[in-house]
Amino acid sequence: MVGRLDFAVDGADWPNRDLSRFVAAGGIRWHVQETGDAEDDRPVALMLHGTGAATHSWHAMLPDLAEDFQIVAPDLPGHGFTGQPAQAQLSLTGMAMLCARLIKTLGKRPNLIIGHSAGAAIAARMCLDGAVDAKAVISLGGALLPLGGPRGGFYAVGAKLFALNPLTPRLFAWRARNPDVVSELLGRTGSEIDPEALRCYSILARSSNHAGAALGMMANWDLQALARDLPGLKPGLLLVTAEKDRMIPASYAERVHALVPGSELVNLDGLGHLAHEEAPAKICGMIRDFWRKTDRRP
Repeated sequence: MVGRLDFAVDGADWPNRDLSRFVAAGGIRWHVQETGDAEDDRPVALMLHGTGAATHSWHAMLPDLAEDFQIVAPDLPGHGFTGQPAQAQLSLTGMAMLCARLIKTLGKRPNLIIGHSAGAAIAARMCLDGAVDAKAVISLGGALLPLGGPRGGFYAVGAKLFALNPLTPRLFAWRARNPDVVSELLGRTGSEIDPEALRCYSILARSSNHAGAALGMMANWDLQALARDLPGLKPGLLLVTAEKDRMIPASYAERVHALVPGSELVNLDGLGHLAHEEAPAKICGMIRDFWRKTDRRP
């Protein structure tokens, strides 16, 4: 078990390590993987991973998309190798604000945002709050609506109680020393991922800081306001769901599709919540197709 991850040790062979750098923004030190430079005029794609993940989640997609886009892919606050924010900043609005400060510091203006799970909610919140002027948002298994139906409030209270107990992240990280624990957790996503991704998730899970940030997000996440605001989302929205996703049912994306005018919905057969890790080339192709179509719109 470790507290804070050390990039020199834990990230010594991190996927796409040559693209990594560290940037101070919003009061924390960010780990960011980035392509392109000041002379690059290609569209900018901001990639936001989900709760409990890090940049490794894009390990196959990032080099592929970098052929056509400038990429900005951070570890979210408290996740991976990015520093810990204040507990209150682990809310949806807090995370969106911190991500906005990061891209401002980097001098980037995202044309499209690709978000997985909670990352999709952050992407939508950033657009709705006017923090970015993106033309397209791609939601991969997006957690855009409150989960749990009428019991959702009880789940949030439970997560808050766990998150406020300083022993909980340490206990989780201690248990995660057993690789079977991590494999079991990932199995609940309905996805089958490669050994490299499993190795990275195992490194992350052994960090009590990382586990604490994931629990903190769960405790502070309020999607009621986002659900009310979604009909006002201006960028083109592609909702990608997966048949075997055990975390975010396809029915949730269907409800979002009905809420957001002009949105598009695609369901992938045979894949789970980590579909972008199972079939990265397929997802990259869908992103390119949607971007071309969206970019032609006035």
